Amino acid sequence: MKSSLRSLVTLAALAAGFALIQTQTGCAGTATRESTGEYLDDATITTKVKAAFIKDPLVKAIDVKVETFKGVVQLSGFVDRGEQKDRAQQVAAGIRGVLSVKNNITLKGSTS
Repeated sequence: MKSSLRSLVTLAALAAGFALIQTQTGCAGTATRESTGEYLDDATITTKVKAAFIKDPLVKAIDVKVETFKGVVQLSGFVDRGEQKDRAQQVAAGIRGVLSVKNNITLKGSTS
């Protein structure tokens, strides 16, 4: 009987410790990992930016890739003219929730 009680107490202590660890690390974000809420927010921002690109007559939506991490939007891909690159950044920056935009779009024919 004492052995069973000891096993039960040990099991309960392990479960409590596991619950404490889950509470402290469960869905929390770090500098390099998003929390669940941040991931969903970023997915929404990415979708809104892509939709705005499709509606914009100057931006070639199919040529521009959009990624978002913790509210920072990164644009990449290739466009024909500098105006398209600038407009893509302007459109992305105008989306609610965007903290900043990193514009890594390259002009076709550009070597840098």
